[in-house]
Formats: sequence, C-alpha cells, structure tokens
Amino acid sequence: MTTVHRTCPLCEAVCGLTLTLDDGGHVTGVRGDKDDPFSKGFICPKGASLGHLDEDPDRLSKPLVREGDQWREVSWDEAFATVARALEGVRDRQTIGVYLGNPGAHTMAGALYTAPLIRALGTRNVFSASTADQMPKHVASGLMFGHPLHIPVPDLDRTDYLLMLGANPLESNGSLCTAPDFPGRLKAIRRRGGKVVVVDPRRTRTAAQADEHVFVRPGSDAYLLFGLVHTLFAEQLTSVSVEVNGLEEVREAAKHFPPEVVARRTGVPEETIVRLARELAAAPTAAVYARIGTCTQEFGTLAQWLVDVLNTLTGNLDRPGGAMFPKPATEPPRSRRPYTTGRWKSRVRGLPEANGELPVATLADEIETPGEGQVRFLVTVAGNPVLSAPNGSRLDEAFGQLDFMVSVDPYLNETTRHANMILPPPRVLQSGHYDFALLGFAVRNYTRYSPPALPLGERPSESEIMARLAMIASGLEGDLDEFIIDQTLQKAGVELQLTGETGAERRLDMMLKLGPYGLSLEKLRENPHGLDLGALEPRLPGILRTASGLVELAPPQLMEDVERLRERLDQAPPEMVLIGRRHLRSNNSWMHNVGTLVGGSNRCTLQINPADVARLGLEQQAVITSATGRLTVTLEPTDTIMPGVVSLPHGWGHAGSAQAVAAEHAGVSANVLTDDSAIDIPSGNAVFNGVPVTIASL
Repeated sequence: MTTVHRTCPLCEAVCGLTLTLDDGGHVTGVRGDKDDPFSKGFICPKGASLGHLDEDPDRLSKPLVREGDQWREVSWDEAFATVARALEGVRDRQTIGVYLGNPGAHTMAGALYTAPLIRALGTRNVFSASTADQMPKHVASGLMFGHPLHIPVPDLDRTDYLLMLGANPLESNGSLCTAPDFPGRLKAIRRRGGKVVVVDPRRTRTAAQADEHVFVRPGSDAYLLFGLVHTLFAEQLTSVSVEVNGLEEVREAAKHFPPEVVARRTGVPEETIVRLARELAAAPTAAVYARIGTCTQEFGTLAQWLVDVLNTLTGNLDRPGGAMFPKPATEPPRSRRPYTTGRWKSRVRGLPEANGELPVATLADEIETPGEGQVRFLVTVAGNPVLSAPNGSRLDEAFGQLDFMVSVDPYLNETTRHANMILPPPRVLQSGHYDFALLGFAVRNYTRYSPPALPLGERPSESEIMARLAMIASGLEGDLDEFIIDQTLQKAGVELQLTGETGAERRLDMMLKLGPYGLSLEKLRENPHGLDLGALEPRLPGILRTASGLVELAPPQLMEDVERLRERLDQAPPEMVLIGRRHLRSNNSWMHNVGTLVGGSNRCTLQINPADVARLGLEQQAVITSATGRLTVTLEPTDTIMPGVVSLPHGWGHAGSAQAVAAEHAGVSANVLTDDSAIDIPSGNAVFNGVPVTIASL
C-alpha cells in the first residue's frame, strides 16, 4: 500500500485528502488529511469518491476521431496531425470559437495553458462557463477595485455577522470563497455569539443551519440590497473606513429604493429590511456575501456591486472580520491599466466582451448566423455547454453545423459527441495539482502542491496536450513553457534557477519565487500537507488598480444600469418562476457517472410548494414550459420553497449518454427552459434564476 497526500480537485473548497493506493495504483481508501492546516481533515462525499471518479470505466484513454456516426481510437500523433490539417484550412481566425468549461478552473493545465492557446488561435470568439456563473462578480470588482480578480471574501473565521444571499455552501462547499469545512466555520460564528442570516427563495440546508432565513423573490436581490443601502443612509448608520469615490452618487441612487417600496418587489417585509440594515451597522464586524443565485439573474452585476457597497458603507471592507482581499502565493504583479469592458463586441448581437470573453448566451448565434466571421471551427476544453449553457437544445443543434470541432475532455458526453476529435486528459492521480485560481479567493492565506501520484505512461499530460495545441495553432516549434518562462523573467528583470520535472512545474516554481512570499516548488514538496500563510490582512489601497487610486463606489457603467433597475421596480413579478439548485454530491454535469454520487437526495426533481401543487391540480408529474422549451418533470412537493417558485437542479439531461451511470440516472436538462436572449447587461451573464414558466398537469 502507498499513502498519497493531495488536494481534492472536485470543487472550490481545496480540501486536503489522504489516499491509500494498492500496488496496481487503485485507490483503496480516501479520508480527510488531518494535517492539512486549512481543511484539518474535513471531507465531503465528492472527495470520498475521488477514487471512483479517477477510475471511471467510461473515461477515455486514447484520442477518438469521429467518422460519420462511428468513433475510432487513434494515436496521439495522428490526433494532433488531424487537428493541424483542420486548422490549416481556416483562413479567417475569427471563424474559430473557444469554449472553456468549469473543470478547467480545477487543473494546472486550465490555469497555465488556456491563455497561450487563445493567443495562438488568434480569435476573439472566446466563451466560457464564467458567463453562466460568476462574471457579474468579476465585472463589479473590476470596476470598483480596478482588477476583476481582486474579489473581497468574507473573513469567516473572525466575523461576528454574516449575511448570505443566493449561496448554499453546505451543498456547494463555497464558491468565490474558498473555505474548507464551510459548515464548521458557520457553526463557529454562532458558537462565538455571532449571527448568520441567509436570504434565499429556498430554505436550503445552509438556511436551516443559520440563525435566520429570509425568503426573497428570485431575481430581486438588487432591490433588497438597495433597500439596505437606503436605510444605512437614511438613519445615518454609515461608517466608511477606506477612501472612496462616488459616495454621494450612491446616496442619491439609493433614495429611489426605500424599504417600503422594495418590500413589494422582493417579498421581504419592510421591517425585516430595516432591521437587517441596523444589525449590519451595529455588529462589531460583519460581512455580506452573495453567490451564484445572485449572479445568474437579470441584475446580477448590480447585486454583486451592492454587496461590496454594503461592506464599504458599514466599515467592513478590508477589515478583519469583514470582507477582505486574499494574498495568494502565486499572485503576479497586477497591471496599472484601469479595468474596462466592451473592448470588442459579438458579431451578431453586439454584446460587449468582459474579461476577454463574449457571453456564452450568444454562442449559438455566432455558429448559426451566416456572414463574415461566422464560427465554423470550435475548440472546447473541459466543458459541456449543451447541458450548462442557456437554451442548451439550440446549442446542441448548432454544434452539429460546425465544420470541425476538437474537444479536450475525458468523456464522450452531450457536447463532445459533436466533436471531430476528442483529446482525453489523463486520470486525476496522474496529474500534478495546484489551485492557481481558487487560492485567490481563500478565507485564509494558504498554499499546497500535489505532485502526480501515478505515472503517465505513454500518454501526454493535460498540460502537454494544451501546449501542443497552442504550438500547432501558432505554427511555431519549440518549448512553449521555456518561451513563457524566458518572457516572464525578462519582464521581471530577474534570473532564477528553476526546478521541476515538467514545464508546468517549472512555471509553478517561477510563480512561487516571484510571488509575495518568495516560496518555491521545493518548499511545497517539503510540506505535502500544505502551508498556512496566515490570516487575511488589510491590503488597501495597495492593490487598487483604479485610475483614481480609490475604491470606486459609483462606476458609470453600473450607475447607468441602476436606471434600468428603477424602471422595473413597479413591474409585477411573473406568477411562477424557475430557479436552480445545488447538490452536495454533484458539481454541474461532470459527476453524474459515479454510482456513489447519484441517487438519494441527488435527484433531478422539480421542487414545488404544496400550495402550488394544490392550486394547479398537479399530481406526481407535470409539464413545465418556458419561452424556449418544455419538459416533463417529476414533482417534489416541499414547504422549503416559496409559493410561486419552482427549482430544478442544473447539469442533468443524460438520456442516451455514452456514460452508463449517467444514462441510467438521466434526469432532464433545466437549460431546455432557460432563455439565451436574457442576460445581465453589464456582464453578459446568462439568466438562470427567475425564469418565467408555467406548469400544468400531464
């Protein structure tokens, strides 16, 4: 038996795991790493199933080329040669599209090689799961603080009051807030006399553990937050402790959203809104935290902006116990160029880019619409947009119209079945792991590297696959990693002796040595359980990259969108709306082929309030219809959801899948119902929450 310590790569909590492997490299046991200073032995069902996921028999081991309706295994040399020939036929690089999926955020390859691949392809048609998830937070943070990755996170371990909206970390394990054992951290707030308040259309597992749960109508979070801001100004409860621009502009805007008015729009009583504002202001320390439920709605960016407006107005921004900025070990020097969006627009709908991406809600438009720049060649990396993007049925049809599609993915799934070539990365335990992205959102500064636990054999690593594609696209030869290392060190004006068995490890070593702690790959190898780098510390104004050097409380782009919010204030909400749902034993669509993770509470049912079941005369199944499609669904009546709201989990719809377990537990795709014409305007993010629907008996 061999014992291996590594970080779990299956969600954003970055928990440490201790794995036992037999002589054949099979995982015989998984437990939490008690010596990890951050996770301290915490483990969830996903982490406990890592061995089953790693050895999934439906995982591809060799490249597949599609010939008509059949698939044929080919060698890696033949696979790359086929891609090279296809690229040679592309005369206009703007006819190339790129889609990047969520799992890429959990791999070294995704962090290190995506940008070089996009540059080599030379296209602006870049789409990702970010515009189906967290783009509003990036845009709000970029406009307020000058960089889209400068995202303040709640200082969970020291706060006295936590207000959470649209977040369910007992199921998700946290998001844009890296916090192993999130449940334990919430319990600790209450044990030390603090308070946790959850605002959500459902009484989630997180809400059930909180001191207070407040029902809110889906899509109305920005109104509620503005009601809190209004109260702080009206009752002179503000206490701004950082230098800001735009305070008076925010005060004037908030006058239009008094609690008695927003109460009608949100369903939250006026007295509750006033009380929550007073509690935020009175708490010794407090943090407001909002996640995917508030991002994936019509006013997602305004909601994310108002979260940090509240943190600022109560004196809790950049303060211990408030909302603070992590300092990851590989943090690079940030550009002084002020953040902006809309540097280019999509060809068909004229939607502006954000963070170098176009909204995934317009990907089908770019494929289907003839004309100069029509996307004919698509590269997908670790994504399944047929199930994860809005109006997925339309995307499913659009992918069938492409001239060529290459997918870097371990599975033949609902999206990659359209590919001409699938390039499968190796098993999880054959890959080194470092959380470049997620450690930038950690509630405590921490770092850890997991070297490969098993040899690669004859196949390339995921990093090598991505690097090879980038070199094919660029038409150049040589070592991509050494080229990037030379460029980086020249720009930094330093010389470094680097270690590492692969190019990816050498780049990690470089980033650690150039980082704020002066660490190294060798140091991380000497500490396989990870290194605690200390509690979060104040970082303002040093990390600000705004033109003024101040926190911008009233960015013009967002103040403009406030007018759109005002126009909708008196609009009657739809009679019935759809929202999403998280499952503890699932992460979007890519864990439904593991038998230990499906079944039980992890089911694709439509949660609905019993009062709505009785009012509509429904039985065990019903038909749910939206502007884009209709589904037959199994009902799960529960009083944990507001009347007038129904909830369907995300990432299902595996009927006919080549993945045996997923096909057996197929469910239905919620994104048959979501509308790709509905977006949050400042960020381009898709709208998944508050989708108008009707429900009828079969």
